[in-house]
Formats: sequence, structure tokens, C-alpha cells
Amino acid sequence: MKVSHKDRITTPQAVIVLINYILAAGILTLPRTSVEKVKTPDVWLSVIIGGLIAIIAGIIMVKLSQQFPEKTIYQYSQVLLGKWLGGMLSLLIVGYFFTLAAYEVRALAEVTGFFLLEGTPIWAIIMPFMWVGLYLVLDGINPIARLFEIIFPITVVIFLLVTFMGFEIFEIDNVRPVLGLGLIPVLKGIKTTVLAFLGPEIMLILTAFMQKPNKATKVILVGIVIPMIFYIITVIMVIGALSIDGVVLRTWPTLDLIRSFEIQGLIFERFESLLLVIWIMQIFSTFTITYYAASLGLSQIFKKKMNPFIYGLLFIIYVIALIPKNINDLFKFGDLIGNAALVLFGVIPLLLLLISKVKGGKT
Repeated sequence: MKVSHKDRITTPQAVIVLINYILAAGILTLPRTSVEKVKTPDVWLSVIIGGLIAIIAGIIMVKLSQQFPEKTIYQYSQVLLGKWLGGMLSLLIVGYFFTLAAYEVRALAEVTGFFLLEGTPIWAIIMPFMWVGLYLVLDGINPIARLFEIIFPITVVIFLLVTFMGFEIFEIDNVRPVLGLGLIPVLKGIKTTVLAFLGPEIMLILTAFMQKPNKATKVILVGIVIPMIFYIITVIMVIGALSIDGVVLRTWPTLDLIRSFEIQGLIFERFESLLLVIWIMQIFSTFTITYYAASLGLSQIFKKKMNPFIYGLLFIIYVIALIPKNINDLFKFGDLIGNAALVLFGVIPLLLLLISKVKGGKT
């Protein structure tokens, strides 16, 4: 089953899909999770190293997918590993995608319930969000990519506007000295920052849909460097405003930064709502693309039409999203997903690439 012409996406669209996939819950939580590990202001160095590692992993995944034109990992894994082993790997990847989709909608419900809709039941926040996602996913990858093209510029403008307004409470001494305790603390934060760049794995599927799959390496480079810039700005601004000690005490330090200042005389005097708007759009982006990837996987594994799997997965994602009892359970759930991703997409694509080279390349 090859990709139809109407499902083709351009190289810029692929870049924007990757960026929107990466920029999700990490914007709000990365400063805290990384500072807990690093314990120095050098978190931004860990972010750069984490981004470089993600680029290397992404290039490996792209090189693997380019060996099999117009095929996703669900199809060529069975060519490389055999029907049963390849099928099991594909089901694991499907499980990863729909579990990540469930994590994203639950994270959305937690933050929205805390900051915007206090007292609203979790199911009442999750269900409308999922129904809109269902409507989008039913029509395939092209409408998803076009929506992401609308979301991305809005995200850039609002993020930069709101973040740089925090300069009035920024203290340069909070981000100094650079490497004051050497390189070891920076290295301790690498795993956390690598997990913030989860997203290149979508190229195992997206490359098959690209009009010019030979440009997929450029997609990885641009699609990871832009979120890296976002993350570096975020951690520097948050640590500069709240200090190392202040960051670790807050669940959502980026939102606390935005809530820490007011600008009198404007239409808006508080800006966390603007940041929440773009954050909700980014969560929606990650949810829809992972939901689509999981549905496509089941469709290709079992060689059936996609729509029944889309409807079936909606209920499964909803149930999984309700499993964490509180915010701490949710963060542990996220850590489990991240650790699974390191194995699934950090190790296995390299092994598959080696197997494909041994077997003689393109199939």
C-alpha cells in the first residue's frame, strides 16, 4: 500500500510538522526537569547537547526511511525483520504513539484545569479536544500539515513577545557563572533534555509522504534547531527571572515567569493566557500527529481501512489519559514514555539501518 498523491506534503510542511510535534509539554516543564538534574545555570548547554543528539538520531531514522521509498516503518520493518518480528516492532511503535497522545491530552487537562477552568472535570476538558482531533485526523496527513502551517507562525510571534517581556525581571547574575562547576553537571542533564526533543521519530512515517524524500535530512536539521532555540530562550529567561532555587519549587515554571510581571496600560495586563493559547495549540499538534501515526500503523499492519482504527483508538486514548491519579503520576507516566522512546528510536533504527545495509539497500 503506497502513499496516494493527495497525501503528499512539501518539505516546508514536513519541517513545520516536526517542529509542532516537538514543541509540546516541554515548553512548560523543561526548565524544572532539567534544573533538577543539572543544579547549575548551565542548563542551556544541556539543551544544546540534547538537541545535537536528537539531530544525530533523526538523521539515522531518515537514512533508514530513505532506503524504502514511499514506505513507512510499519511496512519496511517486516521486510527487514520478517513478518512476525517486524509486526511486533510495529505494534510497539503504535503503542508508543497512542500512549504519547494520551499523555498529551492529560497534560492539557491538568494545566487547563489548574489555570483556566478550575473545578471542571477532566473528562469535560479532554473529550471536546479529542473530538476536534478526530475530525482532523479522519481526512489524512495533508489537512494536519496545513493546520500546523497556521499554528506555527502564531506560536513564534506570541512566544517571543511574551517571553521577552520578562526582561524587566531578568537578572543576569542568575545565569552566571558559565560552567562554574565544570562539565559534569551539564552532562547529568542530557537525558532530560534529549527527552524534550522527542519528535524525530515521526520521520519514520513522514518521509514516505514527502514530495521530495531526499530532503528529509534538511527537515531534521531545521525541525530540531528551531525548537532548540525556543528551549534555550525558555530556560535562560526562566532561570534568569526565577533563579535556580526558584525554578525547582514550581511545577510549571514557564507559566510562573509570565505571571511574575504586569505591563500597565495595555489591553492585557497578564500574559499567561496568551502563552497557554499557543501551548494548547502545540499540545493539539502533538496529539493529532501521534493519533494519526498510531491509526496509520494499525491500518498498515493489518492491511485494513484506516477509519475503524481511528474511531477505536479514540476510546483507548481516552481511557489511558484517565489512568494517572494526579500530576505526579502524570510526570512518572511521561518518564516511562520517554524511556521507551530512547530504546525504540535511539537504538532500534540504527540496528535496522545496519540490517538494511547488510541486506543490500533499497527494497
